[in-house]
Amino acid sequence: MRPTFRALARYLEPGTPTGLTGLWTHATPRSTLLFLYGSTLEKLQSLPATSLYRQSVEAVTKHRLALVEQFTPPGHEEWAAKARELHLPGDERVEEWDGEENEGGELEGIRTPAERADQAVWSERKALEDHDKIEWADEPQLTADQIHELEQKIGAGLIEEVIEVAEGELKIIEAMEKAKVWEDLEEKPVEGQWTYFDRT
Repeated sequence: MRPTFRALARYLEPGTPTGLTGLWTHATPRSTLLFLYGSTLEKLQSLPATSLYRQSVEAVTKHRLALVEQFTPPGHEEWAAKARELHLPGDERVEEWDGEENEGGELEGIRTPAERADQAVWSERKALEDHDKIEWADEPQLTADQIHELEQKIGAGLIEEVIEVAEGELKIIEAMEKAKVWEDLEEKPVEGQWTYFDRT
């Protein structure tokens, strides 16, 4: 049963009880589900397209992803515009590591002139704290009404339960890929093993 404050609130406060033991209100359900469903669809590509498991999970995930994408919180467009400004092309703050070697600790003992040539470069380096930090605002939250409507459309309980199911599905895909369940069994089953009590 839902607590009264959850039913009457305009925005759900993260970390408050949901009414289910051990399950707390999620801070960012929309972005979490978008990430989880995107990761699930990406990982499913490693399974064969003929796999019934892949086909069924792909269908459910795409359906739920489309439902989540239908809901955008108030102020989302402004937030997205600011995010695009922060990540202008060529911004070195968001570039990935380019493979530069780890210099490791300093060597002990007398150094050759070639080894000492790098000391000038080391002294000119800035500490990591001196670099500009990106001020990042959290994505706007969905309203309680939007979350309730999304829960009704998905039809799998609270949005927090849907998130837990999506996280579990992601783990199952890894296990399925590791076990290669689509391959033939190492030991063939005995004739009639998969035939259950026939009524003839």
